[in-house]
Amino acid sequence: MRKLLYFLILSPILLSAQINESDTLKFKARLSLTGFWQGGNVETLIFRAKSDISFVPWKKWVFKTQNSYVYQEFGKSKADEDILSLNFLYLNPDRKVYPLLLGFISTNFRRKIELRSLVGAGVTFQLFQNKKDWLKFSLTSEYEQTTFNETDFNRSAYDGSESINTWRATLWVNGRYQLFKKRLIITHESYFQPSLEQGDNWRWQTDLGLELPVWKFLNFKINYLRTFESVVIANQKEEDQFLTFGFTLKTY
Repeated sequence: MRKLLYFLILSPILLSAQINESDTLKFKARLSLTGFWQGGNVETLIFRAKSDISFVPWKKWVFKTQNSYVYQEFGKSKADEDILSLNFLYLNPDRKVYPLLLGFISTNFRRKIELRSLVGAGVTFQLFQNKKDWLKFSLTSEYEQTTFNETDFNRSAYDGSESINTWRATLWVNGRYQLFKKRLIITHESYFQPSLEQGDNWRWQTDLGLELPVWKFLNFKINYLRTFESVVIANQKEEDQFLTFGFTLKTY
């Protein structure tokens, strides 16, 4: 569970669903904790923590960091322990169209990814926004470096490579909607990320959330995460899914 400590360091305020960087508040933070446990004949543990923090470091700029930690254990044997840190810097996010810089770091125990990093830039388009609801698209390009713990892949062209580096293009879609007089909140974050150099190297992810407000600063949450990656270590499945239940804490 050492990587959980890294997650706590990456999100020190601990106070995710999504935060809208276009909001006028100077500081916003959310923390989602979801999971599943089963004991007895079949022992299963699934835990997911996700934080979302944004603040204004300078006039007209907004910094947003989204950090998640996933741990899975079956029969007391670790199956997953992953960290994902997404960091964005936006200029004039109150406008309909605005630029952004991004930097990511991630690990993946099951996929034998020792470290993955991306640095890039792009632009965001706001389709609509009001005080509580929004829908946005972003287009970005980034350079990726991924180091693996093994060198035997499902696609033979990559065999023997400890590191796979490539330029990527990414389409992002995210939104948040309140229904039934704010009694139900739906959130979604998705991306599609192909390589610009390797036609068989691409991935996508969808993160769906359903929240029921319990208190002003507390929501009950159901979370569904689905990921796909075309280049994986040999004999691994390309797709993973997580369904978890828990709570979201927020500062606003």
